[in-house]
Amino acid sequence: MNVKELAAWLDAPWEGDGSRELRKVAAIEDAGPDDLSFVTKAVVARALKNPEDAVKLLNASPAGCLLVPDNFPDNFPAVDSASTPRTVIRVKDPRAAVARAITQIHPRKDPQPGIHPTAVIGSGAKIAPGCFVGPHAVLGEAVSIGEGSMVDAGSVIGDRVNIGEHCRIHANVTIYADVTIGSGVVLHSGCVIGADGFGFVFSNGRYENFPQIGRVELGDRVEIGANSCVDRAALGVTVIGEGTKLDNMVHIGHNCRIGKHVVIAAQTGLSGGVVVEDYAVIGGQVGIGDKARIETRAVLGSGSGILTSKIVRSGQVVWGTPARPLKEHLASLAVLSRMTKKRKTAD
Repeated sequence: MNVKELAAWLDAPWEGDGSRELRKVAAIEDAGPDDLSFVTKAVVARALKNPEDAVKLLNASPAGCLLVPDNFPDNFPAVDSASTPRTVIRVKDPRAAVARAITQIHPRKDPQPGIHPTAVIGSGAKIAPGCFVGPHAVLGEAVSIGEGSMVDAGSVIGDRVNIGEHCRIHANVTIYADVTIGSGVVLHSGCVIGADGFGFVFSNGRYENFPQIGRVELGDRVEIGANSCVDRAALGVTVIGEGTKLDNMVHIGHNCRIGKHVVIAAQTGLSGGVVVEDYAVIGGQVGIGDKARIETRAVLGSGSGILTSKIVRSGQVVWGTPARPLKEHLASLAVLSRMTKKRKTAD
């Protein structure tokens, strides 16, 4: 794909050599003359304050083409000081544009549709045309898989699981019975969907299992990272809304309700009954107590601890354990720092 073709596909204006062929996408510091790269927000901010920084950046990178924001400085010099100007494509959001460009320059190589002879298919299973079922995959009874979905090697899908269209179930994923998965969902290796929630009743001096007979529902375009777990509800449904993304090693407890377009970073755990509303952002290694509520567009900083039944209000940014509004958290850190310095001086 050349620069002109890519610009047309991105519906964006270009400058420089439109016929230059782009072979791959690379970071700006590693890109070569046949590579596409992009300018980060940090570089943009620096360049707008001092346009000479933009010139230095571009001179330092031999990238064949750069995706730059609309407001990036004009009149780039060529890397080789020739008369040909630097080749750029101007876009609203370079990072989003490069993500789209990758799909064209590095198209995903999917396996050919078909069912591997070593796969085990239960009775009553419905597998739409164009699906792929890999070696040693196991599909239970009455499983339904939509058009163009892929189940990679060694994955196990329980009875009565419904999987939508164009999903990718990577190798060694386990989906328990009675799970519903929307379209365009990606489940990475090792994740477990629909295992029993952590439900026990203490009686007569010991813990007795509380049967977990609920279900799990994943909305369209959900992505769940490697070795993450989403527990089925004790009663009712554990829900993850459309477009939500979970990082690796995230745990979603029973009866949680996660809204649309939520992002949750690695090693975060949600206890049972937690509600996370649309567009919330949750950092890594966050612990959330049972029945807490995180309202829409709230932000939980990495390592935060949210107490049981706590409500984090809409748009609020919190940090620390127990979590507090960011300004309060920073103020307490400043006080602690001053006290530590005084103590050292006194000693």
